[in-house]
Amino acid sequence: MEFIADLHIHSRFSRATARDLDLPGLHAAAQRKGITVLATGDFTHPEWFGEIESQLVPAEPGLFRLRDDLTRAADDAVPAACRGPVRFMLATEISNIYKKEGRTRKNHNLVYVPDIDTVRRLNTRLDDIGNIRSDGRPILGLDARDLLEIVLETSAESFLIPAHIWTPWFSVLGSKSGFDSVAECFGDLTPHIFAVETGLSSNPPMNWRVSALDAFTLVANSDAHSPGNLGRNANVLATELSFDGIRDALHSGDPATFSATIDLYPQEGKYHMDGHRKCDFWCHPRDTRLQQGLCPRCGKPLTIGVCHRVEELADRAEDCPPAGAHPSQHLIPLAEVLAELCRVGAQSKKVRQAYAALLQRLGPELDILRTRSAEELAAAGLPLLDEAVMRMRRGEIHIQPGYDGEYGIIRVFTPDELEGLSAQGRLFALPRPAPVSPSPTTPVDEGEIPLRPSRPPAELTTPPGGAESPVARQKRLF
Repeated sequence: MEFIADLHIHSRFSRATARDLDLPGLHAAAQRKGITVLATGDFTHPEWFGEIESQLVPAEPGLFRLRDDLTRAADDAVPAACRGPVRFMLATEISNIYKKEGRTRKNHNLVYVPDIDTVRRLNTRLDDIGNIRSDGRPILGLDARDLLEIVLETSAESFLIPAHIWTPWFSVLGSKSGFDSVAECFGDLTPHIFAVETGLSSNPPMNWRVSALDAFTLVANSDAHSPGNLGRNANVLATELSFDGIRDALHSGDPATFSATIDLYPQEGKYHMDGHRKCDFWCHPRDTRLQQGLCPRCGKPLTIGVCHRVEELADRAEDCPPAGAHPSQHLIPLAEVLAELCRVGAQSKKVRQAYAALLQRLGPELDILRTRSAEELAAAGLPLLDEAVMRMRRGEIHIQPGYDGEYGIIRVFTPDELEGLSAQGRLFALPRPAPVSPSPTTPVDEGEIPLRPSRPPAELTTPPGGAESPVARQKRLF
């Protein structure tokens, strides 16, 4: 069967997460998104693990579902057109901070296990090493290679995937504290790593440029810190609904079982380009080299982004996918599309109402963005929704990239287009929803992209090195 899986999320016990990140809330949000399999996240945290044990029951082999009474209550908040099965896979993220080869290394790793007993055994071992109670994503002074060894010793079925591998500060290939290859990090146990997570600031085509990554399946997950951000990155699988089926699809990367990834446009990630946020400056890596890595406004070092780091390690030209590469589909979250059409913030009441009405009429968000026809979208009652989604699918977008912790902005229409459409009265005729609304989005972490704030777009083009940045121009003009 084909289904969508998001295998990296967090609970409310992780730093800077939404309070409604509980299991019933995740169950309901997954249905609104169109996701069948969710990671539990954070199983190392004792309180969250207690909720996993008490609120989830076994389903297919190695997967779990919400308890029946909780399911009935949670489904009341889900439009009938979105309802479907939701399964949970036991998973957690661990922050490894340690010294290796004379440098401090900081990388995040995802761990997946097949059953509750394995979680208990693994948590006992990790509790002897560091504090697993203070945060849903614990920080351990443990070499990533040694973490992998412990995972494999605890259960031969368990596996580890390096998380968001290009993020500057906390990843296996990050510019600030990573390595130049996966093998440098995991050493003799590298053959047990069969997949890596691309993260929010890169996508498969960027990773294809590094031939050393051909050995790994490129997976995409949301790293969501709120229910509203589930599925912004995800995986489309066509395999048996079970722990083994999912693990085997990730291991092989066979297009017959691992169909595709769903990705944000990577320019939306807040570490995509190089830049210095305090000076409202960003630039392409080629201009960083011309400026010797320094901000032209204050002379301080620029934060080196994912695009630059990929360029450093690349040994293959752009647009040269390796054999067996799976396709990726780039999407803009529906709330952001609606915010653009409504010319309000993505968390506004107007957007929440339009979002709920569309889900009632058309089904889950990812179906709306990926598969609904232009005719179906046009019949939904929201002017220009069909045009916006079709442009997004074709990649006809306008980009203001993220840098140095500043989120990027991806737009479908230019400001002038929206002004003209507004003058023609083609905007704001929103469908009326029944009283069902999506979960709110709240705090964020370094891996998190919130629903788009209601700031107007700048001219969405890349400036030459040293030119006024879009953010500075935006502040001046608006």
